[in-house]
Amino acid sequence: MKVAFICDSGTRRNVAQLREMGIFSCPLQISDETHNYLELEDMSISEVYDKVDNKEMLKTSLPPLGMIQETIEEIKSQGYDTVFCVPICSGLSGTSNAMRLACEQAELNFEFVDTHVTAEVEFYCITQAKKMYEAGKSLEEIKDKLNKVVQSAHTFLIPMDLNHLVRGGRLTPLAATLAGFLKICPILRIDATTQGRIDVFDKVRTLPKAMERVLDFMKNEQVNDKYDVFVAYVKDKMNCEKMLGKIKTAFPDANSSLIPLISTVGCHTGIGCIAIQFYQRIDDSNE
Repeated sequence: MKVAFICDSGTRRNVAQLREMGIFSCPLQISDETHNYLELEDMSISEVYDKVDNKEMLKTSLPPLGMIQETIEEIKSQGYDTVFCVPICSGLSGTSNAMRLACEQAELNFEFVDTHVTAEVEFYCITQAKKMYEAGKSLEEIKDKLNKVVQSAHTFLIPMDLNHLVRGGRLTPLAATLAGFLKICPILRIDATTQGRIDVFDKVRTLPKAMERVLDFMKNEQVNDKYDVFVAYVKDKMNCEKMLGKIKTAFPDANSSLIPLISTVGCHTGIGCIAIQFYQRIDDSNE
């Protein structure tokens, strides 16, 4: 058996960066009113957020089907008989299904792990999968360990711009007006419990209370030195830096850092959104 590993730009790494790691990738698409762009290939994260800041409404979609087919054919031509896929979650995108169909057409075996999210969880899972395979682990062992990571992983989004969500059709004008009037700060959640779909976790009155609500959840999850924690920003870092400071104080042993939010998520949440993602690592926790 010869296994190829494939993901997409939800990992926050472009095609060339992933190829250097021996991983195939197909970039997701971001579209404005006139053009389709390949994420991280045709447009950087900062360029996408400049468009968002200019009040442009962007749409996102799975990688071009032709590109997926070409990549799978390339994999077959290199002698692989099995494809191990860790893409953006099926709750947000049809990428995994498109890759599965392309593998069926190419008569390649298809293995798949749904992270129920994307971003750093996706990147960690695909890189660990390849590492474990090269260390002699079976695909079933790999899938079992990755699913444990997925079950430990949680992502929270605290959007600052409710009007952006209205323009994107993800929040009604009335709901946004009421939220503003009542000073409600929504906290959104995406993980295995939401089956990879964005859902409301809680509604609080102020941003500090929203931050504390997420911290309380992390405490209940017993986040410790076995966890990676990421705070991701959409152009404006100020509140994200505050959140990171709170996390470092509450969980000093965790591996925490500040990063830009992937553009295929951030273009929907708007400028200033705070994203918090964390998961329990494999090597020092699940062996």
